[in-house]
Amino acid sequence: MKISMLIEEMTSEEFSASLQQTDKVIIPVGSVEAHGPHLPLATDLYTIYELCKLAIKEVKALLAPPIYYGLCRSTHGLPGTISIRGETLKQLLLDILCELHHFGLKKFIILSGHAGGTHLCYLVDACEEFVRNHPETKAFVANICDLLKEAFSELNIPSSDSHAGEWETSLILYLKPHLVKEGGFEDYPKFPRHWVVANKKEYWSSGIWGRPNLASAKKGEILAQRFILALKQALAGF
Repeated sequence: MKISMLIEEMTSEEFSASLQQTDKVIIPVGSVEAHGPHLPLATDLYTIYELCKLAIKEVKALLAPPIYYGLCRSTHGLPGTISIRGETLKQLLLDILCELHHFGLKKFIILSGHAGGTHLCYLVDACEEFVRNHPETKAFVANICDLLKEAFSELNIPSSDSHAGEWETSLILYLKPHLVKEGGFEDYPKFPRHWVVANKKEYWSSGIWGRPNLASAKKGEILAQRFILALKQALAGF
C-alpha cells in the first residue's frame, strides 16, 4: 500500500517506512496576519501548505506539519495579526530540524508563504546554524514569491502586487475558494521611507498591497502549476 507523504497523517510505523524512500522533508511556514476584508488570516499558511501538498505528488519528499506563525512587521497591530518574535521562530525551526534529523532525514526544504524580509532572515539564520552544526545536511530556504517570479511576469502581475492582492487572492480562489469574501479593493501601504514606525495601522489600515479585484481562480491554477515546476527545477540534484 502506498504511504501518504504527509507526516501528520502517518502512523509511527509508516513514518519509519517512509525513511527508506527519501531523505528529504519539506517544512512549510506561514503566518497569521491581516489580509484585507476578503482573505483569511492564515492566507500565507494555506497557500504554501496546499501548494506543497500538490508538489509532493511530483517531488519525492516528506511533508512536515506546518509552522502556522511567523514574524509580521508591516501588519503588526492590524486586527487578527498574531506575530511571534524572530528568536522564537528561529528556535522553533531549529527544534523541528533537530528532531527530523534525529530520524535520519538530511535534506531540509523550508518554504515560506510569508515573504516578510525579517521573517525570512530568521529562517535562513536557523538553517545556517543547523547545517554548521550538522555538515552532512543540506538546507534550502525560499519564499513563495521567489518561486513564482516568472509566473508573475507571465500573468502581467506587477512587483507592486505583494500582499492580499492579485496573485495571493488568485491562489486562495483556486485552493480554498470558500474562504474568499467580498470587499477586496486595490490599495498600497504608505510607510515613510527609512522610518521605523510603531503605529503601522496609521500607514496601512487595509492589509492589502496590490489589486485583488483582478484575481481569478484560473490565474490561481496557473500559479499553482508554475510553483510546482519552479520547485522541481530548484531542487534538481538536491
